[in-house]
Amino acid sequence: MYSEEEIYEVLRECYDPEIPVNIVDLGLVYRVAVEGAVITVEMTLTAPGCSMGAMITSEIQDKLLGIPGCEEANVELVWDPPWTPHMMSPVARKTLGLDDH
Repeated sequence: MYSEEEIYEVLRECYDPEIPVNIVDLGLVYRVAVEGAVITVEMTLTAPGCSMGAMITSEIQDKLLGIPGCEEANVELVWDPPWTPHMMSPVARKTLGLDDH
């Protein structure tokens, strides 16, 4: 059907509208689970009060449902562990000018 890596590739097309980096490189995606035709993504937001949460989760569901064979897409928002900028990939840190160099 589809691998977790393929799911992560689709998730890399989703962005926090306020930050020019995809949600995977931002470190917002904690877990991906594939059970038959159901994909579940466990993720967080940069802040609990993020007003873009509903928009981001809706975009994720739309993209996942576009995968052939996916019949259900669940996005679970979690707040533990809390997100910090240290969770970003090196590419994201460089894009945002947060290099430690």
